[in-house]
Formats: sequence, structure tokens, C-alpha cells
Amino acid sequence: LLCAFDRPTMASTTVGVPESLLKKRRTATKNAEARAEAEKAARKARKTKRATIFKKAEQYVKEYRRQERDQNRLQRQALAAGNFYVPAQPKVAFVIRIRGINGVSPKVRKVLQLFRLLQINNGVFVRLNAASWPMLRIIEPYIAYGYPNLKTVRELIYKRGYGKV
Repeated sequence: LLCAFDRPTMASTTVGVPESLLKKRRTATKNAEARAEAEKAARKARKTKRATIFKKAEQYVKEYRRQERDQNRLQRQALAAGNFYVPAQPKVAFVIRIRGINGVSPKVRKVLQLFRLLQINNGVFVRLNAASWPMLRIIEPYIAYGYPNLKTVRELIYKRGYGKV
């Protein structure tokens, strides 16, 4: 007669873990370590990149302030000497379209296309040179333009930023 305590049970026999499962675990841990290492390297790279961007921005601000001081100094010198100070011509203008398409001549339409001013309230930055001045004169009744400073450029880009270089 066998007692319940004499019978072998399932708990007493050890079952081995399949080799494929062990292999899967090893590769998972290896991938996790590699991912963690890559994340650590990316974090370090982001930190250095952010520092360089910040330094570059500070350098730009410093340069703009220096230019403004130079302008003021030249203006004061000219005034003290009894002369006139004529500032340099701007190199860039911001052009915005203010009129629609009704009754637009083909020449004006072509220039507006060249400046990518296809709709009302479209705006573009235009480099002012010998070629662009006559074109601005042609489309002057259909546009408004001015010379941007750092503040207006920043506001435009942050609010409606879309770039095509």
C-alpha cells in the first residue's frame, strides 16, 4: 500500500529552461545595454550641441550690440564734425503681398511668381541687389516692404515660421 507521501511529485523533478528562451533573454539584455549606452551617448552629444548653440547665440547678440554701438558712434562723430551720417543700404527686405489678382498685368504676375508672392499676405525675405530693385519697382503697387531687424525676424519665424532656402 502506497501512502501519499511516498509518491514522487512534480515539484521534486526539475524542469530545465529551453535553450531558445535563454538565448532570447541574453539578446534582450544585450540589446537593452546597447540601447542604454546609445541613449547615454546621445544625451551627452545633445548637451554639448546645446552648449555650442547657446554660445553661438550669445556671439550673435554680442555682434549685433557691437554693430549698433558702432552705428551710434559714427553718427555722433559725424554730428560733432558738422557732417551728415548716411547709414549703409540694407541688404535684405521683407516683402509682403497686399493686393489680389484682379487686373494684374502679365509682367507683374511673373515678378510676383518669381518672388513667391502667390497669395495676399504671403511674405518673403528678398536680398536687395541690382537685379531685385527694378523688380520691386515693377510690383510696388501690389506689395509692402520694409527692412527687418532682429526683433521682427524673430517674431515672424516664431509665429509663422516656414522656411524655403
